[in-house]
Amino acid sequence: MSARAAAAVFAPRALAALAEVCDLAPPPALDDLTTARARTVLADVEVLVTGWGCPPLDAAVLAAAPRLKAVVHAAGSVRGHVTDACWERGLAVSSAAAANALPVAEYTLAMILLHGKHVLERARDYRRARERGDWLLTPHHVGNYRRTVGILSASLIGRRVIELLRPFDFEVLLHDPYVTAAQAAELGAERVTLPALFARGDLVSVHTPLLPATRGLVDRELLASMRPGATLINTSRGAVVDQAALTDVVRAGRIRAVLDVTDPEVLPAAHPLWDCPNALITPHLAGSQGNEWQRLADTAVGEVARWAAGEGLAHPVRRERLAYLA
Repeated sequence: MSARAAAAVFAPRALAALAEVCDLAPPPALDDLTTARARTVLADVEVLVTGWGCPPLDAAVLAAAPRLKAVVHAAGSVRGHVTDACWERGLAVSSAAAANALPVAEYTLAMILLHGKHVLERARDYRRARERGDWLLTPHHVGNYRRTVGILSASLIGRRVIELLRPFDFEVLLHDPYVTAAQAAELGAERVTLPALFARGDLVSVHTPLLPATRGLVDRELLASMRPGATLINTSRGAVVDQAALTDVVRAGRIRAVLDVTDPEVLPAAHPLWDCPNALITPHLAGSQGNEWQRLADTAVGEVARWAAGEGLAHPVRRERLAYLA
């Protein structure tokens, strides 16, 4: 992994925990797998712990690591570094995607509850007026009682969001072409079509991975079908949503938007969404940050311990599932 990722995720406490379950190669972390030092280290490696910034594990790298049996990724997606050569070699692959899903789901829950109460707008108005209005005149569309929340994709994060919503009085809709009505009901949601998800939801939260089939999936027609004043939350990838269409409906004041991701990732400084009072844009912060990195490290340590004990991996990544994963 990159030196910066190693310093962030594997702080001294995490390194000490890792050293308790394996013979740990001496620091620093490898961020270039083509150097003489890398070849020396790889010659003895049985399990490779990877993270953000890991170079591709191609055939040349694997040739330098004849004893390598498993890759434990202390982050989410393995697409950037686990190559076809890894699968052909028969390596076991693990990911901390489930651990990274929790803070994203927590962020989503927080935004659902805040936007149901119109907290941001009402706080802004309060700051401007410096006096409290008549609370008995609060419009009936404000509040979180029996609101309809639509979840796009039963991904790891989508499922965690549904789980976190259970204690609340929400009607939860789910669209995922790979989930049956019975499976959706088991999760605690009603399976609906994609158009129904957007037409019925007071709030729609996007959790589908960015794949060729999902690029631009949330198009102008779907956005136009949302109820006036509804909210779109996107913590997935910006390109899943038609950015131009979203900009138009938000600027028109038809819907509100919570965007932790955009397309491009950082909007140009002059982009109109920056100044829309009904848009909240955050800097891709929903995923693991700060002390949440410790959860990623703990997950990796647990996986290495399981592997060393011959128990297999708790969070395996399957090659046949890659087409559906971020």
